[in-house]
Parts: sequence; structure tokens; C-alpha cells
Amino acid sequence: MALPMKAMKAAMKVMKAKAMKAKAMKTVMKTVMKKAMKKAMKKTMKKTMKKKAMKVSKIARNKNAKATVFKGVKEKTASGLKKSDLMKSKSGKIVSKSQHAAGKKSYANIKGWTVAVQQARKNLGVKGFVAVKKGTALYKAAKAIYSA
Repeated sequence: MALPMKAMKAAMKVMKAKAMKAKAMKTVMKTVMKKAMKKAMKKTMKKTMKKKAMKVSKIARNKNAKATVFKGVKEKTASGLKKSDLMKSKSGKIVSKSQHAAGKKSYANIKGWTVAVQQARKNLGVKGFVAVKKGTALYKAAKAIYSA
């Protein structure tokens, strides 16, 4: 009985060695395949995922938005005003044409009184700040000029 046991042990040893060898080969193949796949993936990803340049906005969104549009750096303001909608005021400020027109229209209502007060100040020789208060000489003079 000793002989068959020895033979069996030897056969087992050979089988074990073969199994170990196969297992080692399998792991080696796995790592090799993994590396190859990684390399291939990297190459394809590089081709498909190229960095694109950032898109520059055409809308001016800052404190000097109107000025930026007026200069021609950007196309329009955040509220949608284009260069054709903007103008330079008498004082040099960039305003919308519609705002300018609205201001002129509202000033037309009080222009007569303003001119009358200026004339009264000149006639009375008033310098500096003086309130145009009802009952004062300045008010009476202005009222007389405005009514006439």
C-alpha cells in the first residue's frame, strides 16, 4: 500500500504544480490585459476629450456695461441695450437714448419755472444756495417772472 500512496502523492504534486502554474499565468495575463486596455482607453479618451476654448460672453455685465458696449468691446448689456440704443449725454455719461428722451420730456414741464428762478436770482444778485421758499423775496420775484 505504500507504493500507490507514493505514486498518488507524486501525481498530486504534479497536478498542484500545473494548477499553480495555470493560476500564475492567468494573473499575469490579467495584468497584461489590464495595462493594454488602460493604454488603449487613454488613447481614445485623448482623441475624444480634447479641451475646448472657453466661450467668451457677448453680454456686458458689470458697472461699466454701457461704456463697454458703447466702445464696441461687447455686443449688448444685460438688459439688452445695443450700441444703437446708447448715446453720450452732455456731461459725458453714457445713457440710453430712451432715458435721455424721458428726461428731456419731464424737464419740459418745469423748464419755465427754472428759467424764472434763474432770472430772479440774477435780478436780486443772489449768490450761493438760497432756498426758494414761499414768502421769500426770491420766491416772489420768481413767481412774478413765471406768471408774466
